[in-house]
This record gives sequence, structure tokens and C-alpha cells, in this order.
Amino acid sequence: MTDRIKKASRHTSQSEGLIFEKSAPGKRGIELPRLDVPAVDARQALSAAHVRETVNGFPEVSEIEVIRHFTRLSTWNYAIDLGMYPLGSCTMKYNPRVNEFVARLDGIATEHPFQPIQLSQGCLKIMQALQNCLLEITGMDAVTLEPSSGAQGELTGLLLIRAYLESQGNPRQKVLIPDSAHGTNPATAVIAGYQVENIRSDARGQIDVERLRQTITEDVAALMVTNPSTLGVFEQHIAEIAEILHANGSLLYMDGANMNALAGIARPGDFGVDVMHINLHKTFSTPHGGGGPGAGPVMVKKILEPFLPVPVLAGKSDGTLTLDFSRPKSVGRMRAFCGNFGVLVRALAYALAYGPGIRQATEDAVLNANYIRKHLEDVYELPYKSPSMHEVVFSDARQKKYGVNTIDIAKRLIDYGFHPYTTAFPLIVPGAMMIEPTESEPKEECDLFIDAMRAIAEEAATNPEVVKTAPHSTRVGRLDEVSAARKPILRWQPKASGEAAD
Repeated sequence: MTDRIKKASRHTSQSEGLIFEKSAPGKRGIELPRLDVPAVDARQALSAAHVRETVNGFPEVSEIEVIRHFTRLSTWNYAIDLGMYPLGSCTMKYNPRVNEFVARLDGIATEHPFQPIQLSQGCLKIMQALQNCLLEITGMDAVTLEPSSGAQGELTGLLLIRAYLESQGNPRQKVLIPDSAHGTNPATAVIAGYQVENIRSDARGQIDVERLRQTITEDVAALMVTNPSTLGVFEQHIAEIAEILHANGSLLYMDGANMNALAGIARPGDFGVDVMHINLHKTFSTPHGGGGPGAGPVMVKKILEPFLPVPVLAGKSDGTLTLDFSRPKSVGRMRAFCGNFGVLVRALAYALAYGPGIRQATEDAVLNANYIRKHLEDVYELPYKSPSMHEVVFSDARQKKYGVNTIDIAKRLIDYGFHPYTTAFPLIVPGAMMIEPTESEPKEECDLFIDAMRAIAEEAATNPEVVKTAPHSTRVGRLDEVSAARKPILRWQPKASGEAAD
């Protein structure tokens, strides 16, 4: 079937040894200039135990060998500059180069909001502009830019809820979480000191409103809802859900990781959300992956504003901006303030570049997801028939009868030149295949992805072994992911003299 593959899927170099294997005594990658100060013998200043004569096994290679080695290794990496990342729930969109240009401008790249206040006015104005954009897009009243991730944004939001309810005399005990929510939500609730109670989805993949009415009690502090949910489905009864919660004295937290489906179209503050976060590294296109950097600003309604983390950006009577630490009801710091300032700059650049056109970006993301859904729903099972928003979730139910599962299909996608989709999530869909094309992808790329997925579905029926043993075009075959996760080898260790290196 490989003759049907239309995307380039070969690396520049399939074979590349370790940098240690290129080493030879006496090779140098750099020559340092002669010292223009007196030399110092480190052994006179330090004890012998702290002085190393040589670095055992350290590679000795030339500059050109280093450059070629790491350039060849870079061709093994998949990147958004090469093709689609269809990872559902992660919104791996293209990062416009204008973002990077702005973040590297003189007067921005070297500045930081924690400089002396008279020197940081430009940084603070950037933050203020971003805050205003986020408040307008979400329909909320106040914001903190402090959280460094969506998960930390969730924790911030729940701590704000707890602080507010404590000020009312009762922090309550439970947080309700739908089974279609993001996996970090239950962990966040527990860390915030709450018990978690699950709310099942109905046949349409939405919160069962009647079950919610039966479940909610005076012990419930909040409901955490991911909207659109991890099924890519909008909670059509969200306003009614908010009313039920508010009538009970409970609050509504919205996980805004999927705001890429709503920006410019629907404002959570208008349908009853009390507190929410946005992942700037998703909806607002700042680079993410590999653990960071990221940003998870939290937007709140007025009742929660007094409890925001310190410092809070505030205006002075003379028109300048300052950082307000004098907030007695604050939950305190969540992290070092704005260590991720460059991420905030990039997010503002993205928001200003689109302006009102951010609605078009959202509509394109939804269109792409539904285009893929329409062209694959005859060959892959669609467990929930509700209208899809920015992502679509299939299952491997039809391929299971041939012994092929979601992992196999994802691995085979690598041979077709695509990064795999999100596998086995959300958990309420057995064998889930979660696909999010984002607004970045043109029709041509979506068509290539559709062709690949249809070809794999045919392979699963006619030649399942080629799918079950994929990938075939990579430098190594399928890895033992369980062992890699449980027994990772995180560093290279030289063998004793006379033995081959690992």
C-alpha cells in the first residue's frame, strides 16, 4: 500500500550514530583565545575532591561534525512547519512568524515586568492590552496572567472559588466533574481540597441535566465543565446548568482549553461561567509542547476579583501602571510573576493581528473538523452524533474486528507523513481517535489526511498486519511504550574500558 502514500515521509538521514561514536582523541570544535589575565589553578582554590582532571567519555569532535550531527538529527523531528498535528484537545496550530518577530523586537525581548516600575511601563501596557483582549473575548470582569499552564489555571480557579465560599462562611466539600472533562480537572479539585463526584454524559455526549439536578446538594462548591467537551461537543444546556448551580449557591468553572472553538463567537461570561482559564499556548498560538513555555490566564466574574493572586496589574491616578501587592483577600502567589512574559507578548501579537477576524479563525477550525468528520464517518465509527465543534472523536470499533486498534492506526499514520492523532482519549470512548485539524490547515492538507485515514481503514480490512506492525518508514520500528514509560533510560553511560558503549 505504500505506493499510495502522497506525503513526503522519508528523513534526510535514516542512520546516525551517537556523538560519542564520532569522537577521536585530539579533535576540537573550538579554539579559545589566549588568556589576557593571569591564569588561575583551580586546584589551589578548591579541594582535590572538587577538581576533575578529565571528563570521562566526553566526545571530542570537530565543529562541522557537531553541526552535521545535530542537523541530521533534527530531520527526525516532526514539526508544524512540516505538516499537520491532528492532536485532539491540544490545538497544535501554526505559530505565525509575526509573533516571533514582535517578541524579538528591541525593547521587548530584553525587558521584563519585574524591572523597577518606572522602567517596566511598556511591559505592563502589553500585559494590560492582553488582559483587555481576553476579557472582551470571554465576557468576564477581571483577569490574572500569573498561571503558567492550563492545569495551574484550573488550580487557581478552584482556589479562588474556595476563598470566595470561605468568605461566605462555608467552603463546601464537593466538586462535580463530567466524565467528558479534561483529565487534569479531577486532580486539580483534589489538590484544592475537594472531593470529586462524577457526572455522566447523556447519549448525546452532553451533561445530563436531570442527573445534575438530582446530584447537586449544598455540599457542592462548583461544577468543572470542559466546553466544548473532550468529545468536541458544545454543552447546549450550559446556561441552564449555570442557573441550577447558582440557585444552589455553587459556582461554574469552565476549562477553556477548547476556546479555539468559541473565540469571537460565544463568550463564556454571557452564558453563566464564573471563572475560567484559557491556554494561550493553544487558542492564541504561542509555542508549546515538551513541557513549556505556556500560559493559563484565569478570568473571573466580579465576586471573585478580590481573591485574585498577587500581584495584580493596576492603574495609578497619574495614568501609569503598577503592580498591586496590597490585597488582603488574595489567595497569594501561584508562581513567580510573569516568568513567561515572552509568551504573553506572542499571544497579544496573535490577538491584534486577527482583531475581529478571530471569529473567522474559529469558524475555519470548526469547518476543518467537520470536513474531516464528513469524509471519514463512513469508514470509522462515530460514537456520538452530536454536531462537532473544533475536533471530532471517532473510535476503532469497526477496525477491531480485524484485530486493529487505535494505536495501530496512529502508528500507521506516521508512514503516511502525519503526526498521530490523540489516541485512547477521551476515556468515555473505547478506542478513541481524537482529531483536531485547527484553522491552520488548508483543504489540501486535510484531503491528504483524509486519504491517509481512508487508506489505513482499507488496509485494516485487507492487510491488517501492515497496520499492526507499523510504522515501517522510521529509523526504528514500533517501540515498547510500556517499558519506555516504566523503565526509561534517560542518559548515555559509557561502558568500562574494552566494552561497547550503550
